[in-house]
Amino acid sequence: MRWGAWTAVGIGVIMALGAGAYAKRDFLYFAMHAPKDRDVLQWTVAQRDYAFGHLDELPQVKSHVMTPSATPHAFSQGPGLSLFAADGKTPFDMDRFFDHQRAVGTLIIVDGKIRFERYGMGYDANSRWTSFSVAKSFTSTLVGAAIKDGYIKSIGEPVTDIIPEFKGSAYDGVTVQQVLTMSSGVKWNEDYADPHSDVGKMADFPTTQGLEQIVAQLKQQPRAAAPGTVWHYNTAETGLIGVLVMRATHKPLAQYLSEKIWSHYMALPGFWVLDKSGREIGGCCLSSSLADYARMGQFMMDGGKIDGRSILPDGWIAAATHKQRDIGHPGRGYGYQWWTYDDGSYSAVGHFGQTIFVDPKRKLIVATVADFPSNDETDRMEERFAYHRLVQQAVDKEQGVTGRALMQ
Repeated sequence: MRWGAWTAVGIGVIMALGAGAYAKRDFLYFAMHAPKDRDVLQWTVAQRDYAFGHLDELPQVKSHVMTPSATPHAFSQGPGLSLFAADGKTPFDMDRFFDHQRAVGTLIIVDGKIRFERYGMGYDANSRWTSFSVAKSFTSTLVGAAIKDGYIKSIGEPVTDIIPEFKGSAYDGVTVQQVLTMSSGVKWNEDYADPHSDVGKMADFPTTQGLEQIVAQLKQQPRAAAPGTVWHYNTAETGLIGVLVMRATHKPLAQYLSEKIWSHYMALPGFWVLDKSGREIGGCCLSSSLADYARMGQFMMDGGKIDGRSILPDGWIAAATHKQRDIGHPGRGYGYQWWTYDDGSYSAVGHFGQTIFVDPKRKLIVATVADFPSNDETDRMEERFAYHRLVQQAVDKEQGVTGRALMQ
């Protein structure tokens, strides 16, 4: 089981060196050593280190921009948070953590105050970094907004009501809720190491004129289980969620996200990479500043409110961020494209080390982005979760609270 997931970006080989913004050492390395295929999973670490923070500068990448607010949600500056190792006495070695994680930045917010902030690898507070599967949690939230706005009837609505091209396919009889919880029963191979797997074919899957790229691919997938019976991680499923929102609202995902959240809440422009058919990739590739990732966590923790009014249906956040499906790991589950923990916390998780961790009981948000050195990320992601537990313990120690459950 993968904690993060990648969806193909569709970045081609860069054919020539540019000037201006491109005349940077890292970009020169990237251009001179450009990959020979479109599979970001096969890129070198040095190529990723530049490209993940500069996707909008690469000539072959197309994206839509999210407009920020003139009065974004503000975090105040608080005192530094004292972090300790697992023994509770030894100061936490943040230098080692950054080195091993290959961290680009981490930001700790407690009760609306910045308690720790650090950047690495030449990036800073004004930099943007791609999210990979953290985008899934943004996309699922737009489903809630679309229901609130009346574009989608309910989570029980059949997928074929919105995408009639799926009639007669494995998605016939599947509901919006089953797609949200990755329990459609449709067969899918999420093997990142295999370029011939289903996920490996996503970037270059042939499109039909007028049809979304992901719909064209999913129409051909067979059924593996009855809808609603089996949880199976599937990046394409979130691409499908994005199509559901775009079909229902008749708006690009970036535009709808801007209208509902970004233009009211966020401080810097964000952007969302497009697939070959010109639509945003619902399961991947939204780029944001670290603080704006944290703002998404704050938005969820504060009830999804804009100007004092929730843009989401009553009960949506509770349902989205609590276990809807068992994933076979004690203490963890899956909600509406959010990973859930039995202590009541939840997170958005992306491949190569992107996380937004939200703990409502402690009024805690931890946003971290990185570039893990390989596709085999289990150990480093578990180290990330251990970091979240240490932050929880630091908050409890500061508040004099004992015996409170931690994320698992």
